[in-house]
Amino acid sequence: MENDIISGLIVDKALAIHRKVGPGCFEKVYEELLYYELIQSGLKVQRQLLIPITYKHLHINDAYKPDLLVEDRIVIEIKSVEYLHPVHFRQLTTYLALLNLKNGILLNFKVELMKQGIHRIFNNKGK
Repeated sequence: MENDIISGLIVDKALAIHRKVGPGCFEKVYEELLYYELIQSGLKVQRQLLIPITYKHLHINDAYKPDLLVEDRIVIEIKSVEYLHPVHFRQLTTYLALLNLKNGILLNFKVELMKQGIHRIFNNKGK
């Protein structure tokens, strides 16, 4: 399945969840619901994948935890905040760089219309 098709499915599921549940839940709830919906669609999804970093001689196994990784190629970061700040976009960009991936989706569910909370992020250096 191509990245655009997977991304479209992710967006469709996010829209459906937002229509049903609304903007008032914690991020963990939206993560659980989206995970469920994507699994039900037959996609391979990993939650809270641990990404290590090495700093000088120190190795930290669980330095980063993206919310969802779909089909080993699209990272999803979920927020439920009044406003997205530049650091939220940078966080997803960092995950993409560490995983050497091209495609990410930042979803903010704390919006009136879900289309306002959908942001695709690209890493041109990823595979």
